Amino acid sequence: MAKGHRSQIKRERNAKKDTRPSAKLSYARVSVQKACFVLDAIRGKDVQTALGIVTYNPRYASSLIEKLLKSAIANAENNNNMNVENLYVEECYANKGPTMKRIHPRAQGRAYRIEKRMSHITIVLNER
Repeated sequence: MAKGHRSQIKRERNAKKDTRPSAKLSYARVSVQKACFVLDAIRGKDVQTALGIVTYNPRYASSLIEKLLKSAIANAENNNNMNVENLYVEECYANKGPTMKRIHPRAQGRAYRIEKRMSHITIVLNER
């Protein structure tokens, strides 16, 4: 159990800033499950290998993740003054976003619901 008042605990927790370079794509029109296939392939790999994997992956999510990975590399290079050769993908995950609900007409006046899922994809890099 944590010691101290609740506001003090929150203040201490929020004071710790994460200095690792990252990039986030919100409201990506791809489901979490489909994005995770690509993210699992690049997790823990160095940046050059990860770029090669997402470039030649045939999935739709890989094009989104490639752009996001390039953005995270640029953030590391420009904002954190990190060397690109030493970077690797430390964390990458996809969280569930809102779902667009659509109706598809069926026989005898019925309506089937189609759920178009979205996700929030995050990539966090670090130096070896």
